Amino acid sequence: MEKQIYLQERQWQKRKDEFFANQKSQNNSIVTLKNQYQSGDYMAINKVCEMILKDSPYPLSFEKEIITEYNPDNRLLIVEYRLPSPDDIPTLKEVKYIATNIEIREAHISEIQLRKLYDDTIYKITLRSIHEMFAADAINVIEAISFNGWVRAINKATGNEEVTCIVSIQIKKEDFEKINLTNVDPKACFKSFKGVGSSDLSGLSSIQPILQTQKKDKRFVDSHSVEFDDSTNLAAMAWEDFEHLIRELFEKEFSSNGGEVKVTQASRDGGVDAIAFDPDPIRGGKIVIQAKRYTNTVGVSAVRDLFGTVMNEGANKGILVTTSDYGSDSYAFAKGKPITLLNGANLLYLLEKHGTRAKIDIKEARRLMNEDNK
Repeated sequence: MEKQIYLQERQWQKRKDEFFANQKSQNNSIVTLKNQYQSGDYMAINKVCEMILKDSPYPLSFEKEIITEYNPDNRLLIVEYRLPSPDDIPTLKEVKYIATNIEIREAHISEIQLRKLYDDTIYKITLRSIHEMFAADAINVIEAISFNGWVRAINKATGNEEVTCIVSIQIKKEDFEKINLTNVDPKACFKSFKGVGSSDLSGLSSIQPILQTQKKDKRFVDSHSVEFDDSTNLAAMAWEDFEHLIRELFEKEFSSNGGEVKVTQASRDGGVDAIAFDPDPIRGGKIVIQAKRYTNTVGVSAVRDLFGTVMNEGANKGILVTTSDYGSDSYAFAKGKPITLLNGANLLYLLEKHGTRAKIDIKEARRLMNEDNK
C-alpha cells in the first residue's frame, strides 16, 4: 500500500513539474513577445494582431484561420481572414410543439432572408476586425489595414471545395477613426471606403484582392543543393549542409502544393533554420523549420524553444527535424501544440519518399567528431 502511494505521489509530482515547466515556458514566450512588440518588431506585431483576431468572440461558430503581414516601411498591415460560409449561418427561426400530432415542427428563415443575413454578417465581421486592429495598436505603428476575406465552401456547380476571396478593403487609420460604428449601416460603410465585393456575397463570387501578403524576410539567404548518396552519414554531415538538405527535402514535400521553402542565415543558435510557405490562403501559412544534426537525444528545452519561436514568428506551425531522437518529455510537451517532431527514422523515410537515400550512423558520427576534436 505504501509503495502504491509512493508511486502515485511520484507520478503526481512529475505531472506537477511538467505543468509548471510548460507554464513557465509559455509565460516567458508571452513576455518576450510583449517586449518585441513594444520595440516595434514587425514579426511580433504580426503575432499580436493574429492573436487578437483569433481570440475575438462571436456568437456565430466558425473556424477562424488568419494570416497577417506587417510592413514597417509603409506601416501597412495586410490581413487574410477566413470568413464563415453561408452554410455556417444558422437558419432556424422557431420551434413549435404540435400537441395534436405530438410532433416538433421547425420553421426556417427564407432564402432571401438568409442571403441578407449572410451579407450583413460578412460586412460586420470585416469592419469589426479592422476596428479591433486599430484599437489594439497601443504603440501606434499601424497606419493602414488591407483586409481580405476568404471563404472555403463547396461550389454547387462543380461539387468541389473552393477557396474564394469575396471582400477586400484598404482603410487608413485616420479615416476609420472618424466613423461611429454604432450607427453605421455595415454595407454602406464598407462601400464608402471603396471596399470591393459582389452585390450578393452569399453567391461567393470571387474578386481580386486589393493587396495580398508577400513572403519577404531579410534573414533569407540563397540556398544551394547538397550532394549525397546512400553512403552519406547525415549525422556526420557539416551542419550548414544539413540545413540546406532539410530545405531541399521540404521544398519537395511542399512543392506539390505550390509551396516554397527559404533558408535563413546560418547561426547555430537554435533559431530559425528554414521557413516554409504554404500558398493556401486559409489552410496554409508560415511554417518554421529547425534542423538538429544531433548525435544525442534532443532535450525538451529544444522543443520548448521551437514553440516559443513559432509564437514569436507568428507562424502557423513548427517542425523540428533531427538525426537522432526525442525523449518522452519532448513528445509530451509537443502534444496538443502546433509542433511536429521528426526523428532520424522519419527523416530517412522522407528522403526515400522523394527518391533519395542516405544513412544515419550515430556511433560513426561520434567517432569522427571525437577525432576532429583531438
